[in-house]
Amino acid sequence: MTRKILVTSALPYANGAIHLGHLVEYIQTDIWTRFQKMRGHECWFVCADDTHGTPIMLRAEKEGLTPEQLIARVHAEHSRDFAGFHVAFDNYYTTHSDETRHYSEDIYGKLKAAGLIEVRSIEQYYDPAKQMFLPDRFIKGECPKCGAKDQYGDACESCGAAYAPTELKNPYSAVSGAQPVLKSSDHYFFKLSDPRCQEYLRHATREVCKAQPEAINKLQEWLGEPGENKLTDWDISRDAPYFGFEIPGAPGKFFYVWLDAPIGYMGSFKNFCTKKGLDFDAFWGKGSAAELYHFIGKDILYFHALFWPAELEHAGYRTPTSVFAHGFLTVDGAKMSKSRGTFITAESYLTQGLNPEWLRYYFAAKLNGTMEDIDLNLDDFVSRVNSDLIGKYINIASRAAGFIAKRFGGTLLHAHLNERFHADLPGIADAAEEIAGHYEARDTARALRRVMALADQVNQYVDKHQPWALAKQEGQEARLHEVCSVLINAFRLLTIYLKPVLPKLAQRAEEFLNVAPLHWADAGHLLPPAHLINTYEHLMQRIDPKQIEALIAANRESLAPVTVAITVSPAPTVADQHSPQRHAQHQQATEDKMQTQTDQPHISIDDFGKIDLRIARIADAQHVEGADKLIRLTLDLGADGTRNVFAGIKSAYDPAQLVGRLTVMVANLAPRKMKFGLSEGMVLAASDSDGKSPGLFLLSPDSGAQPGMRVK
Repeated sequence: MTRKILVTSALPYANGAIHLGHLVEYIQTDIWTRFQKMRGHECWFVCADDTHGTPIMLRAEKEGLTPEQLIARVHAEHSRDFAGFHVAFDNYYTTHSDETRHYSEDIYGKLKAAGLIEVRSIEQYYDPAKQMFLPDRFIKGECPKCGAKDQYGDACESCGAAYAPTELKNPYSAVSGAQPVLKSSDHYFFKLSDPRCQEYLRHATREVCKAQPEAINKLQEWLGEPGENKLTDWDISRDAPYFGFEIPGAPGKFFYVWLDAPIGYMGSFKNFCTKKGLDFDAFWGKGSAAELYHFIGKDILYFHALFWPAELEHAGYRTPTSVFAHGFLTVDGAKMSKSRGTFITAESYLTQGLNPEWLRYYFAAKLNGTMEDIDLNLDDFVSRVNSDLIGKYINIASRAAGFIAKRFGGTLLHAHLNERFHADLPGIADAAEEIAGHYEARDTARALRRVMALADQVNQYVDKHQPWALAKQEGQEARLHEVCSVLINAFRLLTIYLKPVLPKLAQRAEEFLNVAPLHWADAGHLLPPAHLINTYEHLMQRIDPKQIEALIAANRESLAPVTVAITVSPAPTVADQHSPQRHAQHQQATEDKMQTQTDQPHISIDDFGKIDLRIARIADAQHVEGADKLIRLTLDLGADGTRNVFAGIKSAYDPAQLVGRLTVMVANLAPRKMKFGLSEGMVLAASDSDGKSPGLFLLSPDSGAQPGMRVK
């Protein structure tokens, strides 16, 4: 029976490049959807860039772009990278669309009519330096549940708990480093704590995540025991300034990005339906017989298996058939690291000339349909790809094709091979349904183990019959023809089994075999007698370990701890000004500091002119492995290129929030060899007398300044 299937991957945020960790999910989803299409099912794969929120707004501002210009550029970059790894979306769209706006407003209106939206005044963190309310992800502090430090304001990456940002301990602004203050604001809430939502989710979560018991256990932990009410209402609004969709009837209030992001699945599919003439309601309507699957990372299970189904159910739409969560990627057993050269973007991998199907195969060989993390061991990567794909699979075709071409005019045996094939290679054709079951369960690791076991069986047949020896023996032409025809048919079957993982390699194999695109049902028969194959050309190169060394070297960045702090005397606070004792202490400290400054020798204007101060844009910012205080900055100086500088500002800034920001650097400082590499300048920062956070602030020029401009 033909199934109707709609598949989505989580939406990549339009504020950064696609890297190897991201690709785990998109490759996994692509393999599954390709398999379904090979089975003959109507299967559509849609996705989109997640384009709203404060990070987009701030990055666009720093780059001198409109948010629309920024997301258009990133969309092109993401599309390029996905295509490079053969991720074949049927539609790759954007959440900043009329379709997504329509369904966001529709779902919101229906939830409001159902009494599941409530407006209440809340105290929200406000950045007094930046003069804006801070989104959850721009507030950091200690998790109120487990005490983990440097956690975001909406969820803990350590224990998985979700909470309000006001519950964080020792909060600070990730935008400016300032200590935020509380201000009141009216916010809109989705009442997830409503008994209707609680009752629905208690049984729905077991169905939505039935394929992954570990996910069910986590969801039940969040839900609590029957009678408990552990779910809290969800704040779905944000205050201006904000890049997103304004809430109908609520000027200055915008839908929180996490509300319209999953609705972006609907928006992308609606856009696709309009282009293809498909019935949207047949997939998203209440009571739809179609299957709907979301592939996600385990870190966003809370949103996809609790908030999202509850929204859909009470807005009158169908809910997901299942949510499939995967684990994270490590490289050589550790988190991806720029200092080690293992934080690798999709673009960098491809630019270095590495075959994307090497990585597709390796990830598939690791993924087993659970939430376990997987590791990209680079030595094992080289060994497994070379052994499995070249030494086992491709070896079969290369051993037989030359003899077929030279001795038999490129045609296979003129007689039917079924009986002989099944006698010589029992189980290879019969394995199709077993392997299909593994693909269906997303256990690609088991599927590929079975395929490679079959390849071993075929290579044993090669070793046993030795076509190269038969070719030298008189009177063995017929036997040679039979053996090589068996091998070509075995190669074709293995190609069918590998095609979801290796689509481009399979396409080249199809061209060599002179066959139409292979489907799963084709495993039920062999090639016809006297079938003509094309001239064999080598299908895939081995990985040279030097290629991996070059990839790591290209992504490794030398970092050097250099920063300069300009000491600024803090003004007395309101409390200080009303305390005679504190005011006197502050006055004395100020006089002492002024005296110290007066004692320093003056410099001439010529001395100052020797310092080349330049405007620089922070093109990248990363933690430094093994350093407690340092952040490595890549500074863009416009026509003068880029510089690497190390700054001791880790205590005050999250590297992710520095990217795109303008600052000031000393550009003519002699390069200095440091522990972490070569430093090529200094950035300027203001600090209190101790040089410690929270009184540590990077200098920022006024709007309109451009990278490379000189400060005079």
